[in-house]
Amino acid sequence: MSTLLDQPTQEKLVILRDISWEQFKGIEAQLKDNRNVRLSYLSGILEIMSPIGDKHEKVKTTLGYLLEAYMRVKGIRFYGRGGFTLEEQGTASGTPDESYCIGTDKETPDIVIEIIVTSGTINRKELYKPKKVPEVWFWKSNEIKIFRLTEQSEYEEVDRSGFFPDLDPNLLLQYIAMPDQYDAVQEFERVIRRTD
Repeated sequence: MSTLLDQPTQEKLVILRDISWEQFKGIEAQLKDNRNVRLSYLSGILEIMSPIGDKHEKVKTTLGYLLEAYMRVKGIRFYGRGGFTLEEQGTASGTPDESYCIGTDKETPDIVIEIIVTSGTINRKELYKPKKVPEVWFWKSNEIKIFRLTEQSEYEEVDRSGFFPDLDPNLLLQYIAMPDQYDAVQEFERVIRRTD
């Protein structure tokens, strides 16, 4: 039986170096209507990524559904912010695949999620450091890694989210890998309700 994670996928990635902020903003303006292109900029490096195939979107959407189901079952107030650009003028600009505010709606999300199918040059944690995003989650090669911002403004890898200390990331992986998204979310909810 084929699972979601076995499906072939490709992403096109172009990396440009020594790009000024003004050049980046010019390129961004030219590509603003192209929804198939995602730009990331960090200190002179510009990555232009164009996802091909649907693995990226399926993993992103399934992980989002699972997290939202968890928060609803546990009574955790949340605000989905989706993939909107977080920008620090002149230095960094990045668009997470998904993001959430926990407790109250805020300008800067508490959690950003990146689905990595093709690795680029930019350290994606650094994209969110100027905005002081408390947690950055990465899904890559059927692994979830969570990084929490320390008081020294550095990201440190942690085993579990500070927002969801009872949620084992490996449980999420088990359901992300299921081929049927609807069944995965339904079964995940049943398991979470049983552990309440």
